[in-house]
Amino acid sequence: MEPKVNYTLVGLFIALLSTATLAGVLWLSRTDYRGVYDRYYTYMEESVSGLSTDSSVKYRGVDVGRVKEIALDPNNPEQVRLALDLVRGTPIKEDTVAILETQGLTGITTVNLRGGSRGSSPLKAQPGEHYPVIKSQRSFYAQLDNTLSRLMTNEEIPALLANLNSLTQEARGLLDTQSRAEVKRILADLAQITRSVAAHRTELADGIAKADAALDRFAAVGKRLDERLPEFLDQTSASVRALREMTNEVGRASAAVGSTLDGSRADIAQFTGQTLPESGLLIAEVRQLTATLQRLASDLEREPSALIFGRAPPMRGPGE
Repeated sequence: MEPKVNYTLVGLFIALLSTATLAGVLWLSRTDYRGVYDRYYTYMEESVSGLSTDSSVKYRGVDVGRVKEIALDPNNPEQVRLALDLVRGTPIKEDTVAILETQGLTGITTVNLRGGSRGSSPLKAQPGEHYPVIKSQRSFYAQLDNTLSRLMTNEEIPALLANLNSLTQEARGLLDTQSRAEVKRILADLAQITRSVAAHRTELADGIAKADAALDRFAAVGKRLDERLPEFLDQTSASVRALREMTNEVGRASAAVGSTLDGSRADIAQFTGQTLPESGLLIAEVRQLTATLQRLASDLEREPSALIFGRAPPMRGPGE
């Protein structure tokens, strides 16, 4: 006797199993259809090894989407085009940049978005583009590799290494036996000087203390000079003002004398033209009178009686 089968329960079980299987597949694939996504393009000029589809895209460390396509740029084979699905509402601005980052030693590569200042405009697709294009920036390892490559291909590096080798050889040649002996002698002299300084450290300390005291006295003198300088300047200013006033007075006196001379010029001319000649004649007569009086006085001294009896006749000579 065949058992009865409840096809309703079987169908319900199959439906539940299918639903669970589909949910598991969706969860394992991490397609994350919990929201709406916007697609963006970015172009990388470096190797994207370690990056795969469904690799995470982070914005300042926050998971905001997935890498959905990795392909060479059909217009430029030196670039790799990445299609990024980002959660709608992610603040992608015109100054946002995409950078590849490697997670430690695992080699897993993710796309990290940086930038996006508050004042920048939202990124939009340009005419002729299907999706907005996020600017890219070389990663740290790419920049380091590029720098090392330039250094290795630079023609000046071998010349620099050759110069360094030559410099090393020349330095080695300078440090021969005689040079080493000279260096030892210099070191010995320095040691002797150090010992001499150590032996006279007390005198040096006293000298430094005296120098400090002298500097303190000099500072005190400078301070007093600063204090007296305004008074000295005031006195100098007063002296200058007094000298200026005296100069003005002398000028006024000179002007007065000049005006007086101008007023007396006619009298001076008359005195010079008339009085001076007459005065000269008078002085000449007075001189003659003075000479006559002197002779008279001399005669009276020799012969006082001549004043009463007159002058005696002169004595006759021999044979008169």
